[in-house]
Amino acid sequence: MITVGMNYHVIEGKQADFEEKFAAVITALEAADGHTSSTLWKDVSDSASYLITSEWSEEEAFMSFIQSQAFKDVTTWGKEQILSDRPRHKIYKH
Repeated sequence: MITVGMNYHVIEGKQADFEEKFAAVITALEAADGHTSSTLWKDVSDSASYLITSEWSEEEAFMSFIQSQAFKDVTTWGKEQILSDRPRHKIYKH
C-alpha cells in the first residue's frame, strides 16, 4: 500500500472551482484500479493551498492512473485555469 500526497496552490479566488472539480475527480479515482480512498485538505493559514491524500494498493496502480486520459484532462484544465504553481506529488510507501 502507498499514500500519495498531491500539493496544489490555486489562483486566489479560484478555490471554489478547484473544490468543485475535485468532487468530479473523486468519481474517476473511485473507478481506478487499486484506488482505496482520497481526501481533500485545505490549509487553514493559506486558503488557496490544498493537499490531496490518496491511498493506493500499489505504486503501479497510481502510476497507471496518472498516465490515464482522465487524469491528463483534469491536469490540463488545472494548469490553464486554476493553478498558480506547478503541482507537487510525493509517494509514501507503507
